[in-house]
Amino acid sequence: MSLFWRIFGLNALVLGAATALLLWAPVTVSVPVLLTEAVILVGGLAVMLVANAALLRWGLAPLDRLTGLMATVDLLRPGQRLPVPGGGDPVGGGRGGEVPELIRTFNAMLDRLEHERATASARVLLAQEAERRRIAQELHDEVGQSMTAILLVLGRAADDAPEPLRAQLHQAQEITRGSLDEVRRLVRRLRPGVLEDLGLVSALTSLTHDFATHTGLHVVRRFDADLPALDPEAELVLYRVAQESLTNTARHADAGRVDVSLRGAGEAMVLEIADDGRGTEVACEGAGIRGMRERALLAGATLDITSTPGTGTRIRLTTPAPRKQH
Repeated sequence: MSLFWRIFGLNALVLGAATALLLWAPVTVSVPVLLTEAVILVGGLAVMLVANAALLRWGLAPLDRLTGLMATVDLLRPGQRLPVPGGGDPVGGGRGGEVPELIRTFNAMLDRLEHERATASARVLLAQEAERRRIAQELHDEVGQSMTAILLVLGRAADDAPEPLRAQLHQAQEITRGSLDEVRRLVRRLRPGVLEDLGLVSALTSLTHDFATHTGLHVVRRFDADLPALDPEAELVLYRVAQESLTNTARHADAGRVDVSLRGAGEAMVLEIADDGRGTEVACEGAGIRGMRERALLAGATLDITSTPGTGTRIRLTTPAPRKQH
């Protein structure tokens, strides 16, 4: 039965019940209408309207749920689906009705959109990582080597210069050395060579050490000794999420301490970054957090963010470990 005929049937049921009451009830209408008769008629009309409204809301409830999901669905939070009414559900109109078919079509559309979003995000993130490696390589090979050569020239010039000029050359040498250290730090941020060479735990240790050195925040690390093995893509996702979380903490949290933990949980690995900053009532979904959600989708992981005013923010990334092949 189509949606039109279901609504028509509900209205016909209400009107038929009202007609039957008028036919069989011992109620007459005088001319002019008496007060008691007017009260009965108005009361009957009110009952009829209330019954009609209740039946229509019952009949259109699946559409209301569909509208609510369409208004709030977020492709970065996959798995949001509506249950399809079964064949014996009079609200949904049966398996072959319009409303169940609409819900099935909407769920299928979400499946396609989530798959396309994940595929597109994977391509973008892989291209981004390739571009980061290229920029890091150029900074290391060209800018780094040029600044190293400048340091050597300044050192030789300072050795041969008279005393007033020698102090200025030494000052320029220190400024250049600081700039070279900053370039090397940028190279490590763009291309985590420690992650590729020594693994995730060493990379996170280096990342948190550099973070504590440059921000002055107290960082507490808790890394389990026996962690499940992950593929390189998943390890890169964990590293980038930790990197972005620490960056957000330094910029927005106004914190004094950050706890970074990495532990195994069954067949998954859990990365957690918690600070004691000011927190917020609603976690701000800026570009950084949405980028973390996209990376989580790339690894099939789940990202949970909790933030409470006065108690700080906690970011938890749960990544499934690949199953061992027998």
